[in-house]
Amino acid sequence: MKTTIIAKPLTKAAFAPYGSVIEPYDDQEKCPENSWDINRGFACRHNAISKVTHDGGEVGFSIFRTKRRDCPITLSVMEYHPFGTQAFFSMNGTDYIVVVAKAGDAPKSADDLEVFYAHSHQGVQYDANVWHHPLLALKADCDFLVIDRINGEGNNCHEFEIDDWEVCIDISAEQAKNQA
Repeated sequence: MKTTIIAKPLTKAAFAPYGSVIEPYDDQEKCPENSWDINRGFACRHNAISKVTHDGGEVGFSIFRTKRRDCPITLSVMEYHPFGTQAFFSMNGTDYIVVVAKAGDAPKSADDLEVFYAHSHQGVQYDANVWHHPLLALKADCDFLVIDRINGEGNNCHEFEIDDWEVCIDISAEQAKNQA
């Protein structure tokens, strides 16, 4: 039996169990310790929105070129990275879908998955060991800036196939308007 999950909006609070949303601090979050003017007042630094962690290896910046997915999207595999965080940011102004499950044991069913609709101006950083589906770009092929651990010892990518779960992801009517 096929299960369809509608993506919910990506917010810092909803995503907190899985990592960080990378976007400027809003007016309620801004304070002198995390936001200040730089470059003679022509820019505002939103400091330490997310912090990279890694066990061994180095921090690398990569570009993942991702093919567009049409909704509904059928999920195929979940993965996690035990030796560090992994951050993604759309470089082409393309919205995307984020599918996650809590760190620890592999998800058992669609009930263990959370699905978020990320706007192109939002990045995400998965905490180490958080299960996630590979990138799901909407509307167009997209390049993503990826910041993660590279060149270290040990297997830093574990995969778990979920094709047989027959889980589809779709977006709400309001989100679909953004895709037009």
